Amino acid sequence: MGNFNYIGIDIFSGAGGLSLGAQNAGIDIVLAIEKEPNAARTFKTNHPETNVLIEDIREIKIDKLNLNKPFIIFGGPPCQGFSVSNRQTRNINNDNNSLFEEFVRFVKFINPTWFLFENVEGIVSFNNGETVNKICETFESLNYTVKWEVLTASNYGVPQDRNRFFLVGNNLGVDFHFPKPISEKISVIDAIGDLPDLENGAKLYSAPYKSSPSEYAKKLRNGSKLSVQNYVSENTPLVLERYKYIKPGQNWESIPERLMLNYKDKTRCHSGIYKRLLPDKPSVVISNYRKNMLIHPFQDRGLSVREAARIQSFPDDFIFEGTLMHQQQQIGNAVPPILAEEIFKEIIKMTQND
Repeated sequence: MGNFNYIGIDIFSGAGGLSLGAQNAGIDIVLAIEKEPNAARTFKTNHPETNVLIEDIREIKIDKLNLNKPFIIFGGPPCQGFSVSNRQTRNINNDNNSLFEEFVRFVKFINPTWFLFENVEGIVSFNNGETVNKICETFESLNYTVKWEVLTASNYGVPQDRNRFFLVGNNLGVDFHFPKPISEKISVIDAIGDLPDLENGAKLYSAPYKSSPSEYAKKLRNGSKLSVQNYVSENTPLVLERYKYIKPGQNWESIPERLMLNYKDKTRCHSGIYKRLLPDKPSVVISNYRKNMLIHPFQDRGLSVREAARIQSFPDDFIFEGTLMHQQQQIGNAVPPILAEEIFKEIIKMTQND
């Protein structure tokens, strides 16, 4: 196969988890598109060389972008209608699903060698599997060879049991294979055990690391001398009282009845609410870690921004912009960079081997 310049375009970029993985695999990100200003600022802070457009993708005229044909286009359109956790709006006519058509518009116009489409795992079961079939047929009609899989982040060196849908396509006729899982699992304590002890509502920008790092933590320190963005949501005394009754691996069910009287119907609480993380296992999904009141394994408080970033596999020199709530949201929404890197490495390897 001929020589490739590994140029990437990230649409629906968010804070840039996919882009960081792509960059670490050897792809040069020349353009990112993100509508949410705080996430776009985070992207620009951490990828200063990339052209970041803070715009609604539906308003963008692709022919005015003056793009050379890139190696790959990637992104995860926010398809809330596909999510298993969003039952109220889970229907095929959900407006957010039209953003998938924007992804197709970019691929069709630019005709990259590869594309990567990422989404929630619920897309697989949506509409009895017909949605994924239609998505595949759409790209096949554009002469792409496609392959999809739901990958679990903890199988690829990320300390979190997070499942995401990935669809990869290419116009080289390559039969793509997703990377093989690795056997070693990274635990929560491997991920965050060296980070500083903090109080409820901590607002410490920087603090010393408290102990020697695990191999995983050493990798994510990335030469940093201090732990930064050690910010913790301030919870009420009632919430802190609830935390005291929950042991690692337990959830809201361990809280005494007298402390849960403001819940009208506790049967509607899912198992991830008030979950204290197990130290010696990968974390549960941290997508809504502030709202779900995920609890530190040993300290009676929520996760800090840096702890959540570590669990998502962001390095310590990756800085999140915006208010605390925006930072938490950006981390929770991101694709873990280490998982993304493994997929992009496989794409490059299969291009070179073809």
